[in-house]
Amino acid sequence: MKNFLRSELDILKSYSPGKPISDVKRELGLKEVIKLASNESPYPPFPEAIEAIWSARNEAYRYPDSGCVELKNKLASFLDVLESNLMIGNGSNELLRLLAQVCLNPGDEVIMANPSFIVYPTVTKIMNGVCREIPLKNHKHDLVKILDAVNDKTKIVFICNPNNPTGTIVTKTEVEDFLRNVPDGVMVVFDEAYFEYVDNKNYPNGLDYFSEDKQIVVLRTFSKIYGLAGCRIGYGIASRSIVSAVNKIREPFNVNHLAQVAAMASLGCKNQVKERKKLNLEQKFYLYKAFDEMGLDYVKSEANFILVDVKKDSREVFDKLLYKGIIIRTGNIFGLDYEDYIRVTIGTPEENKKFIKALREVLSSR
Repeated sequence: MKNFLRSELDILKSYSPGKPISDVKRELGLKEVIKLASNESPYPPFPEAIEAIWSARNEAYRYPDSGCVELKNKLASFLDVLESNLMIGNGSNELLRLLAQVCLNPGDEVIMANPSFIVYPTVTKIMNGVCREIPLKNHKHDLVKILDAVNDKTKIVFICNPNNPTGTIVTKTEVEDFLRNVPDGVMVVFDEAYFEYVDNKNYPNGLDYFSEDKQIVVLRTFSKIYGLAGCRIGYGIASRSIVSAVNKIREPFNVNHLAQVAAMASLGCKNQVKERKKLNLEQKFYLYKAFDEMGLDYVKSEANFILVDVKKDSREVFDKLLYKGIIIRTGNIFGLDYEDYIRVTIGTPEENKKFIKALREVLSSR
């Protein structure tokens, strides 16, 4: 069987998602569990999206619109781009895989920061590409070193902005300096899953650098601030040639009908998006204050999660928090430099208070 399967699988690891609430309740016999592990919105979909899903429930026996035509029409107006420059995926994760599949030949190199989103090396390796992982500098992408790593074998550069797991950004000036020097023939993918949470005026909107004749791709998602993580729907903006290539290999009916109608309804909720951004910002500063009081260092974040140095093995802290009904992420999965860090998603005010109370108890215990 080993000889039958592709050899590239030997170097891949299965993606390990945040532990589900149901598992923790069942395994530990807990009635209340708070999940702050997967950077999900702590709030449900907008009422308009829920109503759209409910109204469309009886259409579930039909295949969805394979081309997402109506959604593309609304997105094109929302983003001020052409429909022909849009691709819709079963989450932006699917689009990352599809981009690798249409671009990479064996031996092609892909440059990414380390640590960054774990899917980048996975999609590279399944195509027998070569990962060039550039260490973060002060928890940020080092675009100077990334540019230095570009050579004639480079096919894709992934820039996660804000970066997962650190929440840091690269600025407009840094991005513009980088793009001026990137050779033709290198695709630059701006992964902007947390775009809507950013409060920094120096943040570069990837769409400002997109044009039909450039190999620049911008990826975004409805999973985060829109609260549609369970629906699995993301989108990308790219040149018509890239979109056409992706459409040749994507699964037919890859985005389900309920996800499409929920996404369309969500696009009309601009005021609610602003309110959720405000809530996230308020709770981020609440957590900063609590970490300061505990004497903990943390990485200032432009996203809906914070990386915190708890000054002890993150796995030990994870286990103790789990018994208190709090699920977070351990930092060891992000590399040796982050073994004493935890990543916590910013929750509701009530969830954050319970998390801080539990963390104080865990860190004060021997």
